[in-house]
Amino acid sequence: MTANATANTLADKIVLVTGASRGIGYQAALEAARRGAHVIAVARTVGGLEDLDDEIQALGGSTTLVPLDLRDYDGIDRLGSAIFERWGRLDGLVGNAAMLTGLSPVAHVDPKDFDKVMALNVTANYRLIRSLDLLLRQSEAGRAVFVSSSSAQSARPFWGLYAASKAALEALVKSYASETAGASKVRVNLFHPGAVRTAMRAKAVPGEDPETLPRPAAVAPSLIDMIEPSFTENRMLYNWEQRALTAL
Repeated sequence: MTANATANTLADKIVLVTGASRGIGYQAALEAARRGAHVIAVARTVGGLEDLDDEIQALGGSTTLVPLDLRDYDGIDRLGSAIFERWGRLDGLVGNAAMLTGLSPVAHVDPKDFDKVMALNVTANYRLIRSLDLLLRQSEAGRAVFVSSSSAQSARPFWGLYAASKAALEALVKSYASETAGASKVRVNLFHPGAVRTAMRAKAVPGEDPETLPRPAAVAPSLIDMIEPSFTENRMLYNWEQRALTAL
């Protein structure tokens, strides 16, 4: 599942990517820009956003940089209003931003860490859906894809908090996908990248050799394929490691 990244298949499309200052989000934003999209890049780290802007401009593309902590829920609402005022629609949403505070037995998880992880991994994505749904419905082919993890199903020891947050996200997204089916042109799906060479992975598995893992740039094209107008599947999960698309 890989589109022709040299073709302007997203020309004139407005695509929002969260967690766009590094890792998978950064590369996903670049990939969308390569395909002709105007990218709304959302992240907390201004320096990373500026680096992304430089790379996209070098490609001849354009961005709107949004330095925003997604736990600022009123800020998400303001973002939705600003997108409506400027473009009146949103063609693609890549919900990538997530947090892993560290691995721990469930009984030892700090309540503050629990609240932070749930706030970003679950509540922020709900607030994005709440703020952007009508904008996606104004598109001729609104697409939303949320980055999750196989941890949502495996729930391995010490991964309980992260696994719970991703399981909650997946339940939310599956319900939303079912709600958009039918008359709506919006398509909503999930993406599992697997183990990728990112800062989050290094924090989770510090003894792992990063050279054994794929880089975010390898994963990004398949992720962006899922917001292409030609991708008409709904309520599906793409597992990048297995190269498998399955119904949810």
